[in-house]
Amino acid sequence: MMDSRVSAAFLLLVFGLATVLTQSSPGKACEANNGTSCEICLKNVSCLWCIPTKSCVTYPVRTILPPHALCPLNDARWGLCWMNFQTLIITLAVIGGILIIALLVCLFCCCKCENFGSKRFEAKMARNADKTKTKQEERRAEMKQRHDEIRNKYGLKGPNPYSKFA
Repeated sequence: MMDSRVSAAFLLLVFGLATVLTQSSPGKACEANNGTSCEICLKNVSCLWCIPTKSCVTYPVRTILPPHALCPLNDARWGLCWMNFQTLIITLAVIGGILIIALLVCLFCCCKCENFGSKRFEAKMARNADKTKTKQEERRAEMKQRHDEIRNKYGLKGPNPYSKFA
């Protein structure tokens, strides 16, 4: 069991090193595809295809967007040959904006619903407390009435002689 894991890890390491060592530098690989087609150029992820000059150039990673002098955004292709770079950027920005707005709406709704639920819970607890208090007052009134009836029955209607000790 352990030997198979070690051998699998070793094979992955060997294949990874072989891949890294056999690749040429990305700049040379991109420039070697000048004058070919967009599909051939964009097989390498680090390449950018420029339509008017039919050139395959290394994507300038130091700048986020390729400079206009290298290739206009409308004519640049990266990743997909059928979509220009400008459309790709606009699409990604719109999708990102929609995701951020959706996240904010969800957070707002969750917070509002949570507050609404706690207010509802507090109102329910207040109603229950009022019901309990009302029942307790009714029971006290009934007990007082019963005690008064017993006092009347046995002639203990006057003031309580023990009240001055209390």
